[in-house]
Amino acid sequence: MTLSPKPKIVVIGAGAVGSLIGGLLARAGENVTLVARQAHVEAIRAKGLRIKGILGELTITIKATEGLDFRPDLALLAVKTQDVESACRPSIAYLGDTPIVTLQNGVRSDEIVASLLPRENVISGVVMLNAQFLTAGEITYARGGLLVIGEAFGPNGQRAREIQALLRRAIRTEVSDDIRAAHWTKLLMNNLANGLEAMTGLTVGECMRYPGLRKIGVWTLKEGYRAMKKTGLRLAPLPGIPLRLLMFVIRSPLPVAAWLLGLSMGSLETLSSTLQSLRRSRPTEIDYLNGEIVRLGQAAGMATPYNSKVVELVGHVEKSGQFYTPADLIDRFRHSDLNSEWRT
Repeated sequence: MTLSPKPKIVVIGAGAVGSLIGGLLARAGENVTLVARQAHVEAIRAKGLRIKGILGELTITIKATEGLDFRPDLALLAVKTQDVESACRPSIAYLGDTPIVTLQNGVRSDEIVASLLPRENVISGVVMLNAQFLTAGEITYARGGLLVIGEAFGPNGQRAREIQALLRRAIRTEVSDDIRAAHWTKLLMNNLANGLEAMTGLTVGECMRYPGLRKIGVWTLKEGYRAMKKTGLRLAPLPGIPLRLLMFVIRSPLPVAAWLLGLSMGSLETLSSTLQSLRRSRPTEIDYLNGEIVRLGQAAGMATPYNSKVVELVGHVEKSGQFYTPADLIDRFRHSDLNSEWRT
């Protein structure tokens, strides 16, 4: 594959992350079209895409539409995992020969896309940045970060390097030779942080102020790793998530692990995508995060009470619109039929 000097790039599902990446590519002079909801499209057409945050205040002129109607040279898929199929189906006629970069949390989106489009066209992406949707036409780049990409179903080659070079015009981008393992590393961290935020309505930094919430996070993490290990899955290092430190936390006794969590995550005040969804009364990806560990456990004949409880309680928050107070949440985990390790 050789990208043309001015490739036509489409971002399908331009919410916070998709708009950020697409907007910064357009700012760098690339030919980008955002596919987004009607209100977002209309606001961008009228006033441009506004990005606030660590880069200051930017207003970027960029094309926006509600549906893909041309053949792009590169597609970035930025919808939530549960929306991957419905986002791809209307565009199949235009995407048959197009490399498509998946930008979802969890580990399922590559296979979903490959069931609809040529398997060899899928490039997998791990998103390691924080963007928030403020209102139609406006997002914030809350915390700097990067993307990690790699061929989803084969070895990396020229195509991965070309896409890396292109994306680097907007966001720092690295290539992983084990992108699937990198996704599992990110999933473990998502399960810890996103679950706590989604149950309480607090940022993970705020959650770390409560020893009981740190315990919940530690056991969610440990249980997830045990399920992965039992099913033969690997972890891979990610920028900002040193694998040695992660494994040290997982293998440490509860008091040490909880202290390390507070030390390493206590200053994080940005909102996870899961909490952002709840604040906007949108469905979360919890079934593809903690729910993934529950599925691993079922396949391996292993109980996953902590991750199961997170899925259950986040589902209740979705339906009720009411978050749990830290005290109530700690009490629910402490008195659930989990295991004696809680009292350590």
